[in-house]
Formats: sequence, structure tokens, C-alpha cells
Amino acid sequence: MSEQPPYLRIADELRQRIAEHVWEPGDRLPSRAQIGQECGVGENVVRRAQELLISQGVLEGRAGSGTYVAEPRERVRVVRSSAREQPSGSPFRQDMKALRLQSDWESRTDAKVPAPAEIATRLGIAEGEPCVRTTYEFLADGKPVQLSTSWEPYAVTGGTLVVLPEGGPHAGVGVVNRMAEIGVTISHAVEQPEPRHATAEEASLLGIQKAALVTHIRRTYYSDDGRPVETADIVVPAAHCEIVYEIPINR
Repeated sequence: MSEQPPYLRIADELRQRIAEHVWEPGDRLPSRAQIGQECGVGENVVRRAQELLISQGVLEGRAGSGTYVAEPRERVRVVRSSAREQPSGSPFRQDMKALRLQSDWESRTDAKVPAPAEIATRLGIAEGEPCVRTTYEFLADGKPVQLSTSWEPYAVTGGTLVVLPEGGPHAGVGVVNRMAEIGVTISHAVEQPEPRHATAEEASLLGIQKAALVTHIRRTYYSDDGRPVETADIVVPAAHCEIVYEIPINR
């Protein structure tokens, strides 16, 4: 029988200290050097152990501050379904309301941003064509649970009341409802989820360790004539959220 890898042994040791209340929720852990010296391993072994526990929601990394024992946090269920689109209001807000969580988000919109090559391919436009780009940080009970960067061709919404997703009379109601206001009917969306490691920027925004596991969803909305009218990169931390897909059955 092979010996347990050192980082798993250290992860078990850290988990045991938390269970025995040596460290309480919210406590900052000693430095990796100190833990490594106490346990007879190198700092890289401690780092791997902490990253494992962060991905499991036991620890929490804070950029520039250190590693902390995570506060008890129920995993947030994020539902991906066409039923999320309500006549008015945000799909995210509907999700959080169902979980009895307070929802909020912060956003920034930049108009006429040249489309990068990948985004242009997803939207069926030429590279460099102007787009409206909006970045989001979604919060549940004040804690970040999802990031999103949305791209819409300026040719679709330019000069209309819905050109700014978070501005004007139809702010924050979701892509489907906004597009309906300018006569564009969304017929379907295509989503491609895949696991990967968080970037440094994503980890900082989500309050997780760099390289912790996230689910990256590439989503594209299509109009009823088959034209892509919005595409987004959605990032969800695996330790804090579970993603559920609801598949409608047509009879």
C-alpha cells in the first residue's frame, strides 16, 4: 500500500486542528513557514494542503492577507434553466430569492470595446467590431458567488434604450427581457461548462485561493433567426456553489 502524499497528511492535520477548535471560524492561520516547521514539511506542501482545503470550503484565502478558517457557509445552488427568465427582474435575483438569500451585484459597463478574436467567433462578427462589455460580481448575503463578463454586439443594441445592461429603464432585467424590448426574440442559449483553476484576479474577487477549482461556463444567447446576440464567461467557485441544470421536456 502506497504512503499517503505529504500534502494530504498536512490537510488532515489542519482539518483536525479546526475540528478540535484550535482554530475557530474567522481565525487567521499561522504562516506556511511556521506550519511547515511544526509539521516537518516544506512550504510548498503546506500550500498544496491549504489549496485543497480551500477548494473544499474548509479554509478561505484572502488576497494580501493570508489564509483563514472559513465561516460556516452553505453552498449556493445556481440553477441554469430557461425557466429562470421571468417577465421582469433578474434571473440571479430569482435564484437567490428561492434560497432566501439577499442578492446584489456590482457591475461596470464599457461601450464600443473591440471584440477579441474568441468573442468575435462566438458572436459571429469580425474581430475588432465594437461591443458593449459588462463585468459583474454577484453577491449572496454579501459574499461573492459568481463572476461574469458579458459581450453584446454594439450593432444590436446601439442607439436603443437597452444599450447599457445596467442603465436606463430596463436595467438589470436580464438579456432575454432586455432584447425583447427592442424586438429581438431570444430562442435559446448554449452553455459549455468546464472545470479549471481560478486566475489570480478571479481568486481575489471571489475570496478563494489562487488556482482553486472553479466552473467556467461559456454561454451564448441566440435570436430566433439564429444570430448570436450576447455571449458571456461565467465563473463560479466550486467550493461555494453547486450548478444544477433544469432541462424542460416538451410534450
